[in-house]
Amino acid sequence: MARITSLQNPRVKDAVRLRDGRHRQKQGRILIEGRRELARAVEAGVNILELFVHELPSEGLPDCAAEIIDVSKPVFEKLSFGSRAEGVLAVAETPRPKLDEAELPDAPLVAVLEGVEKPGNVGAVLRSADAAGVSALIVADAGTDLFNPNAIRASLGAIFTVPTFAATAAETLDWLRRQKLNIFAARVDGSIPYAEADYRGGCAIVLGAEATGLTSTWTTDDTTAIRLPMLGEVDSLNVSATAAVLFYEALRQRM
Repeated sequence: MARITSLQNPRVKDAVRLRDGRHRQKQGRILIEGRRELARAVEAGVNILELFVHELPSEGLPDCAAEIIDVSKPVFEKLSFGSRAEGVLAVAETPRPKLDEAELPDAPLVAVLEGVEKPGNVGAVLRSADAAGVSALIVADAGTDLFNPNAIRASLGAIFTVPTFAATAAETLDWLRRQKLNIFAARVDGSIPYAEADYRGGCAIVLGAEATGLTSTWTTDDTTAIRLPMLGEVDSLNVSATAAVLFYEALRQRM
């Protein structure tokens, strides 16, 4: 097992650069921190290239062909970006899932996030999607790249268990139509309460960013606008809270 103690080591510097989206795109690599997240990535077939570990026995790591690199505490602290460092951080090839190659079950439940900028929100929605049995998540016109380290961490690795894709809003709408899914768009001024919608067949639930909501892409004759009751002074919920309510209502109807 190789060991690195220098903060100036080129491999350490290359890994640290992956915190920046431009470098992730340039290198075609991502960072995965945490044992659960790493295990779920390995199980999903993500190609792990390097494993930086500190005070973590090799038998505690998932089985993969990556090189294991032992690092000193200062080096791992430089590499780590999360608040719950667990002694393992992986460099992996960026997965490149293609929406047109998505495999859906019968009567799928698809989630769409349009224009969401905070990777933590994407990750939180993915956790709810995984728990509620959502078939796929499409991140449309995102303000962050799909495999931002914070999205991976906030999802607890669910980004590797829920088929997740990036596309434009127009591409997403076209794809949903080709799948013949009923489309429900969450809006403050939605025409029907969310619990009155029928999610039992193949359908998509579309959510927008908290600040801006959904764009006019989702104001179409074949899109049903739904609303959550807002009884207080605020006029919107965090997108992850809204997603959880809607996903579990869909699950309730499907059980």
